[in-house]
Amino acid sequence: MNRINNKFKELKEKHQAALVGFVTAGDPDIKTSQKIIKTMCDRGVDILELGVPFSDPTADGPVIQRSSTRALKHGVYLKDVIEMTRELRKTSQVPVILFSYYNPIMSYGTKAFYKDAMNAGADGLLVVDLPSEEANELISSWNADEFAFIRLVAPTTPKERMARITANASGFLYLVSKTGVTGSDGLDTTDISQHTDLLRSVTDLPICVGFGISTPEHVNTISAFADGVVIGSAFERMIEENLDSPDLPAMMGAMTAEFKEATMLAS
Repeated sequence: MNRINNKFKELKEKHQAALVGFVTAGDPDIKTSQKIIKTMCDRGVDILELGVPFSDPTADGPVIQRSSTRALKHGVYLKDVIEMTRELRKTSQVPVILFSYYNPIMSYGTKAFYKDAMNAGADGLLVVDLPSEEANELISSWNADEFAFIRLVAPTTPKERMARITANASGFLYLVSKTGVTGSDGLDTTDISQHTDLLRSVTDLPICVGFGISTPEHVNTISAFADGVVIGSAFERMIEENLDSPDLPAMMGAMTAEFKEATMLAS
């Protein structure tokens, strides 16, 4: 059983939802970013999504787009993200998902990526812009029990397509809370709950909900019906607003702890 499966099993026994935290690797720079992700893992992130900087992140809102731009200006690319994962593994066993668009992986080489990411201690991959029908070339050569392939499911996805998407998924499913880009405002939790129930009818994988979740109140409400909550833009907004602060890693740690507290459910 891998780190992701172990984590969800552990959290279920504790009556907690998973706090899945996203940050762009190398933002605002590699040294500070490494401190940030270590602190987040120390303060309660259950699964870390480490974003690979990309020049055209069309699925992301302006906050995460700007984070990619900052990291790219510091020369942070996929190879550096893999090395940051290797460094994190010296101090933490928190599951790490590499979050990327397909172009950086294709440029790196799919087989080389899988080998290097596994050796560095990454636990899986989420590719934002790779449809399930075109994923076989990427995932056919790896063991899904060792390296998870996280799939996105949109709120507009019909049940029949949900079943096709989940057929080659592993680790957990990322249920997008609403249409639009990351960081956009407005959550209809009743609608999200209904989509979560529909997705559960076609899969046994854990379901984590993301997009637009930015407050502990959001986290607590969604934790009542989902297996995990994904937060990205809220973390990146904290980074952007405190780029020059030496206390930034500690601030990110405190924010992480507050969100993690909100995932804890009554027994």
